[in-house]
Amino acid sequence: MAEERNRRPQQGKKAPVVEEFAEVVLNVRRVAKVIKGGRRLAFSALVVVGDHKGGMGIALGKSREVSSAISKALRRAKKSITCYPLYKTTIPYTVTGKHGASEVIIRSASKGTGLIAGGAVRSVLEVMGIRDVLAKSIGATNPQNVVKATVNALSKLRSAAHIGALRGKTLKEMIGDQNNVAAE
Repeated sequence: MAEERNRRPQQGKKAPVVEEFAEVVLNVRRVAKVIKGGRRLAFSALVVVGDHKGGMGIALGKSREVSSAISKALRRAKKSITCYPLYKTTIPYTVTGKHGASEVIIRSASKGTGLIAGGAVRSVLEVMGIRDVLAKSIGATNPQNVVKATVNALSKLRSAAHIGALRGKTLKEMIGDQNNVAAE
């Protein structure tokens, strides 16, 4: 009887929603403001948060202490999560993004290629859950600009269903019948 009570769902109580996010601190900078009595030190932290399913958010947190700057950035990044279309373990097609003097090229790759990217681009793609991609960062290597260039590139991605809707076609009409193509 006691086991039966434990198995039944409790009425009126919601199960706690636990969302697992991958959190990566990309950059922590110490900044100084010169005032009358000397220098006032503060910190800024750049953080990227992802859900390994195509969702990712970035944020910059500033505070007088490192830990509070990181926690502020994490809170803001979780609020700014946006989803980008993925194709299996990669992206649908090659995209390029720019921000400031930084430029990022992201190319889709076949399964098993791995994540071939450097620095901030690698961290962003890892937290999104992308496992097979080739990426190159060109120009300035400032992590903030590289991350924003990566986000700019990813924002240019569209899913096949979305492109079909823009063209007024169904997904089947766009891709075609795979059986007929193989027979010809």
